[in-house]
Amino acid sequence: MNDQSFNRARKIMLECQIRPNKVIDERVLSAFSEIPRELFVQKSMRDIAYIDEDLPLSNGRYLMEPMILARLIQSLELSVSDNVMIIGVGTGYSAAIISQIVASVIGIESRANLIQKAESNLTSLDITNAVLFKERLQDGYSKEAPYNAILIDGGVSFIPDNILNQLANDGRLVSIYRSKAETAGEASLWMRAARKFSRTCLFNAQVPTLEEFKLKQEFSF
Repeated sequence: MNDQSFNRARKIMLECQIRPNKVIDERVLSAFSEIPRELFVQKSMRDIAYIDEDLPLSNGRYLMEPMILARLIQSLELSVSDNVMIIGVGTGYSAAIISQIVASVIGIESRANLIQKAESNLTSLDITNAVLFKERLQDGYSKEAPYNAILIDGGVSFIPDNILNQLANDGRLVSIYRSKAETAGEASLWMRAARKFSRTCLFNAQVPTLEEFKLKQEFSF
């Protein structure tokens, strides 16, 4: 595919996948229309970069289905002054999208090869308000906390308290919650009010669960 074909595919993604699925925030729509998704997948998969499925990256990371990612970002109700952390940033697509909406983005990734690819992608797009760090996903990045919003870019079976505690008061966190392997996934919003946290189910969604956020299997004898 050439640039014209990718531009056409991006427009189809916007008009046929994202807009019809309750995404109405024009800032979110604009970001998805501007950022070339094909840069963030393996070269062999660029021709299918805009299909409505999760796409494998490497080491158990996936590029989340566009519609689900768009709805999660919209549900954060981001403001231009917000400081946002993305956990499991992969090759940087979600960081590139959110960087178009807010003041600053911190991206966390544990895979060195993905960090390198993400940094290269952001540089090629001249994105200067997103900074990436190689850290354990379950640790977040407390040095830049508190965050107005956090996106965990993948599925979770639990969220460690130390990540929730990196939210500012009235802060918001979104991810796909799946309490057990056999249960359906729920796109969920966690809200902080002082020292209390609440979770609200937004819609049903299925994305692969991040290894770092899987519950350890319990054995009974």
